[in-house]
Amino acid sequence: MGLRDEKKQATRTAIADSALMLFLKKGFDRVTVAEVARAANVSVNTVFNYFPTKEDLLFDRQDEVVRRLARAVHDRAGDESPAAAVCRAFLDRLDRDDPTLGLHPGAARLWRVVDDSPALLARVRLLRELTEDALAEALPSGSRLTAAVLAAADHALHAEIRRRVTLGEPTSDIRAAIRADAERAFAVIGGLT
Repeated sequence: MGLRDEKKQATRTAIADSALMLFLKKGFDRVTVAEVARAANVSVNTVFNYFPTKEDLLFDRQDEVVRRLARAVHDRAGDESPAAAVCRAFLDRLDRDDPTLGLHPGAARLWRVVDDSPALLARVRLLRELTEDALAEALPSGSRLTAAVLAAADHALHAEIRRRVTLGEPTSDIRAAIRADAERAFAVIGGLT
């Protein structure tokens, strides 16, 4: 990565970090893009150059999230079923402690910010729909039903992580329980598809 790219990435990170700090402190709907720009020491136009909408400031990894299930199916071994591929990819993210899983106590604060904002809840619904669409396109059958079932299992696993983190359960216990849940869920789905 060249110096110019490093500076761009540093600016993007500073903007996203400033936005997150403000959202956690004041709530998403009570923070303006101008406040984010001031906190990051950039102009409002610079914020919008990096993040097309205010919601993008919080969901800055949304493209990766939307494509992850489709990517798992696309990259699977020739004899691996779509359900097995999605399960393997989920377990890999679990093993890597992928930040999008929210397996850390601070995630509960972020979820409260999302829950308190109609705009963010709408974005979450949109991301779920886009994930399902991308998955359906990646499936050899193109089946919307299979995509819906696989995406629903993935969503349910994320919801269970969220529930357990919110209850304050130890991360190691959550990880073990979620691993077992994922293996069971995708084995059942694999038998149906």
